[in-house]
Amino acid sequence: MDIAALAQLLHETAEHHDSFEKAAPPHDWWDWYAAYIDARQSGSTPEEASAAAGRYMAEVKHITV
Repeated sequence: MDIAALAQLLHETAEHHDSFEKAAPPHDWWDWYAAYIDARQSGSTPEEASAAAGRYMAEVKHITV
């Protein structure tokens, strides 16, 4: 992935993390980002990736909204 594509993916990730960030208890943002980016790189839509990141945070990190 080139730098421009990575920057775009990080920007998209930040936008989608915003609602989780505002509703969730304190957490390490990079955990949500990693799950989201992994899902996007596996072909998920942004909405599917957000849901996958939320599931990861709930199931693995025990952070729920």
